[in-house]
Amino acid sequence: MENTSSKKTAVVAIIGRPSAGKSTFLNTASGEKVSIVSPVPQTTRNAVRGIVNTSLGQLVFIDTPGYHVSDKKLNIRLKSVAADQLESADAILYIIDATRPAGPEEEATADLIAPYINKTIVAVNKCDHPSAEPERARAFVRLTFPQLQASAIFNISAQEDTNIDEVLRALYELAPEGEPYYPPEYYTDQEVEFRISEIIREQAINRLQDELPHAVYVQISDIERKPNSSKLWVRAFLCVEKESQKGMVIGKGAHLIKEIRVESMKALRKIFPYRIDLDLQVKVDKNWRQKDSLLNKLIT
Repeated sequence: MENTSSKKTAVVAIIGRPSAGKSTFLNTASGEKVSIVSPVPQTTRNAVRGIVNTSLGQLVFIDTPGYHVSDKKLNIRLKSVAADQLESADAILYIIDATRPAGPEEEATADLIAPYINKTIVAVNKCDHPSAEPERARAFVRLTFPQLQASAIFNISAQEDTNIDEVLRALYELAPEGEPYYPPEYYTDQEVEFRISEIIREQAINRLQDELPHAVYVQISDIERKPNSSKLWVRAFLCVEKESQKGMVIGKGAHLIKEIRVESMKALRKIFPYRIDLDLQVKVDKNWRQKDSLLNKLIT
């Protein structure tokens, strides 16, 4: 991207229903693995920051949890995280899945965006997929937001990096001039502990079935770097809600927990410039999704 004006800086909230491709967009745009990705809906539980630096300036993206209609306590927290980002953001990126028709979740997401449509860019995602119907998605946007200009709607593939630069340019158009919030070498501001726990959770939920992924969280109990060592030692727990779920995560002969551990360490080596040795175990935290104090720590 060529710089034709003063540098711009903006905070951009990414919103969309579960599995629309928000995290994949963020990872592609930033060029690094910032947010974990899974086919399991509502993989993202926090407002995750990814930073994009170009010659035009800096965009600080907030990847929010998928907006999902449900009265469960955990989901209510996730919805509030998504909603809280919209008002304070300089711009909003609304991502729609072109492979699925609009339904109650899409309508609820659109209702949330409506007051801020003047600072919204729409990306119709997964247009590379054989079942994609981007015109159907565009028709929904035109009907829902008749005031939105056609130039604010883009067909993209976050997976294939199609039209991502065009979306970024449109967001820079909405961005105010200003100094960057972060140094140019930054692509996220996540703490090491958070990044490690998210990678472990990603590896776990991509190997678990049915509702179990939503019953899992990661607890980092200890991190230690010995003097003059290039290794970081981490003890972590995959926490489940019920004793019956513990064996499902461990697997026969402990094969599943071993696989999660090994693949987590492989993924972490691609992110961090030092080796991470992981001690990973499973424990029960009964009915953790009903504990407000824990939810306050896990969901921010």
